[in-house]
Amino acid sequence: PAGAVLPVLVMACDRSTVRRCLDKLLRYRPSAQRFPVIVSQDCGHAETARVIASYGDAVAHIRQPDLSDIPVPAEHRKFQGYYKIARHYRWALGQVFRTFRYRAAIVVEDDLEVAPDFFEYFQAAFPLLLADRSLWCVSAWNDNGKEQMVDVGQAELLYRTDFFPGLGWLLLAELWDELEPKWPRAFWDDWMRQPEQRRDRSCVRPEVSRTMTFGRKGVSHGQFFDQYLKFIKLNDRFVPFTQLDLSYLKKEEYERSFLPKVYAAPEVRVEELQGNRRRELGAVRLQYSGRDSFKAFAKALGLMDDLKSGVPRAGYRGIVSFVYRGRRVYLAPPSDWTGYDPSWS
Repeated sequence: PAGAVLPVLVMACDRSTVRRCLDKLLRYRPSAQRFPVIVSQDCGHAETARVIASYGDAVAHIRQPDLSDIPVPAEHRKFQGYYKIARHYRWALGQVFRTFRYRAAIVVEDDLEVAPDFFEYFQAAFPLLLADRSLWCVSAWNDNGKEQMVDVGQAELLYRTDFFPGLGWLLLAELWDELEPKWPRAFWDDWMRQPEQRRDRSCVRPEVSRTMTFGRKGVSHGQFFDQYLKFIKLNDRFVPFTQLDLSYLKKEEYERSFLPKVYAAPEVRVEELQGNRRRELGAVRLQYSGRDSFKAFAKALGLMDDLKSGVPRAGYRGIVSFVYRGRRVYLAPPSDWTGYDPSWS
């Protein structure tokens, strides 16, 4: 895998600011041969096409041929954009894996800016994805990655998560073989988060995000942008991941080390956290008992509180790890946790 070719598929539409995404990708990529950049454009937007063309041979520009409107149920008329995005993803991933026949691909969208060690991260994590069948993606994104909620001094720290984060992610061709025949007509990312697709598999995600989004304007109309996304900390320190031992992320090893660390942390009440009391304890655990208590704690502490098919953002076995007022906190279910409840959505 050391010399493996990992193409970067950039999903573009009508944002001429794709230049910001492409400039950083081309500036930081260590090799044009190992990391070819393919820009797949939907929408037929002329100005965006001109921007992409201005890169010449530095990127491959492919165009989604079907720009027609998609018949949708009347109550989904306002979601037409989500149907077009799902159609574009299906076509573009088909090109990468069927036409170009790549073994794996890193998917980014046109409103993402990447960190200096973006390529280093994916190159190092790729062998893990090949070796551990309980993983199905590697993501550059931490959903709770706001600056005050991460430990920037531990930029090398990686986690397993049961939540599909997207926003800069690596998948294998075998996963596309599995997903393509049943690919959804809309809302593809939430569909990925359903138990039927996830099948108890996890993704790798970083403590400090390796992507940030600058696209407030989009089909979601800035839904989360002003509250969360614009505050995500983009890693700015190069971590030599390919020289680190990442075997701790394999399922058995991870559960042997991570779970005891979480449940050995002393339990505190949310009031003690908010009052910054009991500083002497170091890392602490806050235990939730059900959906409503999870949401109440998440809201009180500034975490994203939505659940998809019962899985909390950035969670692993129900545990969300974050920094609050300078200390590590594990928001965790009881230690006899038995699995996610999809009705918690």
